[in-house]
Amino acid sequence: MTEFTFYTVAMSRGQIARWALHEAGADYEHVVFDWATRPAILKSLNPMNKVPTLVHHLDGMDHVITECAAINHYLAETHPQAGLLPDAHERAAYFRWLFFAAGPLEQAVVGKAMGWEVPEGKQGMAGFGSLELALDTLDSWLSKNDFIAGSRFTMADTYVGSQFVWGLRFGSIPERPAFRAYVDRITQRPAYAEANAIDAAIIKASQG
Repeated sequence: MTEFTFYTVAMSRGQIARWALHEAGADYEHVVFDWATRPAILKSLNPMNKVPTLVHHLDGMDHVITECAAINHYLAETHPQAGLLPDAHERAAYFRWLFFAAGPLEQAVVGKAMGWEVPEGKQGMAGFGSLELALDTLDSWLSKNDFIAGSRFTMADTYVGSQFVWGLRFGSIPERPAFRAYVDRITQRPAYAEANAIDAAIIKASQG
């Protein structure tokens, strides 16, 4: 048995976790399906019935990890030899932006796509303020730093970076010089190319 079992669907957030699996050099097998044929085991593992869902087979026990930001950091923790964890001086930025992307940024992007409008005077309550404010906040960081933790690629870049790869590709995040330069840097990585090639083949097969 491999160390990890990875449940995913073509053209889903599973692509974020696959990139992390390859960056970590994890020993994994995938279970690929479509939304109409989700296996019964998925809901037992993840009551949200969504992907990605990762199972770590460790010492005779199965540990379930869900939510992309958690999955990606967990893989960095379980594969320290990959060098993707932050050092003492990178840790603050690493966790700051990892959770900013999982919270305010994703909320703002989804809210905009859904046409949700935050009532005037309620931006603080919404947590993300507005999409423009969330993007300006990250723009100010990426205009001064090559990567999320600073000058070096860490596992946080697989998660935050995926938000920008998808956002720029599909137009949910507008083009800005700092965003484009960041995406160009992170997508040159061999692990990104490996993972992306697997998912591209899965997507092609799912489209007949």
